[in-house]
Amino acid sequence: MDEVHVELPDQYPYKSPSIGFVNRIFHPNIDELSGSVCLDVINQTWSPMFDMINIFEVFLPQLLRYPNPADPLNGEAAALLMREPKSYDNKVKEYVQKYASKEAADDAGAESEDDDDMSSVASFGDDDDQPAGQMDDV
Repeated sequence: MDEVHVELPDQYPYKSPSIGFVNRIFHPNIDELSGSVCLDVINQTWSPMFDMINIFEVFLPQLLRYPNPADPLNGEAAALLMREPKSYDNKVKEYVQKYASKEAADDAGAESEDDDDMSSVASFGDDDDQPAGQMDDV
C-alpha cells in the first residue's frame, strides 16, 4: 500500500498539484526521503485539462511501472536499475515489505491519525502485493 500526499495550490487546476509519497519508495524518479515525484506532466507540462483521475489512474501508475533512470531523483536507484536489474527488483521488494506492506501501513496510520491537513490515497495501484519491477515483469 502506497500512501500519497496531495497539495492543491490555490490556482488549481491551472497550476499543478504537489504530489509525494508518504511511505519510502525505492524508485529512480521518487526522492526516497521526501517522497517527491519527478514526473514531467506534473512538474513542467501540466495542463488544466488534466485532473486528479489522470494523476492516479494514468500518470503515477505509468511512472511506477516504467521507471526512467535517465531523469532520476534517486541516483542510487537509477544506477542499480541500469547496472543490476535483479538487485534493483530485490531492493524494491524489500522496500515494499518494509514500508508499504499492510503491517507498515497500519503502523504508520496509527502514528498519523491526528494529521487532518493531509489528503492521501492508500492502497494505490491495481496489484498491491507486487512491487513495480522491470518492464519484462509486467
